[in-house]
Amino acid sequence: MSAADARVARDLRCIAEMPEVPLILEICRKASGMPFVAIARAAEGADGRWITCAADDALGLGTMPGDELQIASVLHRLARNDRGLVMVGGRCHPRRIPATPHDDFGSHVVVPITRLDGTAFGMLCALDPIRRFTRSDVRGLFETLARLVAVGLDVRAKLEADRVALDAERDTGRLREEFIAVVGHDLRNPVAAVSAGLRMLGRRPTDEKASHLVVEMQRSMLRMQQMIDNLLDFARGRLGAGIVLDDMNSVDLEPVLRDVVREVERLSDQPVEVAIDLLRPIRCDPQRIGQLLSNLLGNAVTHGTPAKIIRVRASDEDGQFRLAVTNRGAPIPEGVRPHLFLPFSRGGGTGKASLQGLGLGLYIASEIARAHDGRLDVESGGEETTFTLTMPAAHD
Repeated sequence: MSAADARVARDLRCIAEMPEVPLILEICRKASGMPFVAIARAAEGADGRWITCAADDALGLGTMPGDELQIASVLHRLARNDRGLVMVGGRCHPRRIPATPHDDFGSHVVVPITRLDGTAFGMLCALDPIRRFTRSDVRGLFETLARLVAVGLDVRAKLEADRVALDAERDTGRLREEFIAVVGHDLRNPVAAVSAGLRMLGRRPTDEKASHLVVEMQRSMLRMQQMIDNLLDFARGRLGAGIVLDDMNSVDLEPVLRDVVREVERLSDQPVEVAIDLLRPIRCDPQRIGQLLSNLLGNAVTHGTPAKIIRVRASDEDGQFRLAVTNRGAPIPEGVRPHLFLPFSRGGGTGKASLQGLGLGLYIASEIARAHDGRLDVESGGEETTFTLTMPAAHD
């Protein structure tokens, strides 16, 4: 199919999909008293030829969408050259439409259909073999209905363009997320191997400089592992799986939380003050709660004031489990707060620190909270910022 044929087919389909078109043609036929009404489109590259897009044919001519509309060349001239509605009367043989361009119509109405950007689409026309007098108010009616057809065409063109753009955006997003998932999965093995090697080196006696290098490398590997986990969780969530809770049982969370704190203290040299008041086991996925705490602590280390104590509070009261992480430092700007829990947001810090990581830590933490039927809130003012997880403290 040529490009011109494709455009004609697209316009025919667009007119066919407009539910108001049959009513428009019926109104035109009844208002004018003319038995044949059509919306026609100029054929590309063939001057004087018109393609029927839709017709209300009470004459029984059998004109179908896609057929060439056999009309006099005077209609072509009028539709192309005149800006307004034109009515012409003349003589013709009763009960028939002239088959040649040289015959006259008894009566006809022609209104150009012009798109909102000024481009010509075609015409709205009414034909009658019999000469008749048409009321003057029909002129305005035809003009209004022609504009309605033009608006419908523009609306559908915009919807189609938006649909194509949305499909392209979805395809791009799906490819990006699949790429993230594949890369994240393939990175896990070498990172795990290097981390294991560093743990072995850390258990062997070394000089002070080597020990320092091992700790720095372990810190980098931990940060990389967190980024990989967050990437995989983000990709799974966007691909429809969401945050997966693998082990929902009542567990003693205190050892889990203290292990995470010790790891952060060991690799960041940041003092962490811990207060845990849990009277009973909490029903949750402990690995996910540990990941949430790790992300919050990582955020506190990155954006808090160095060497200032970070406080971790965990409690079980009034049927709610609460886990709060507080760091000292400049407050989060008001304009940043609405975006904190969005993916790839690095708000909350300034300068070089705000550029560390992928901006997924808080997003993943909030998704873990949501998966536990809870929420993650933030309070920031003065010199303190606190992120608090609140979720049902269900017990078996």
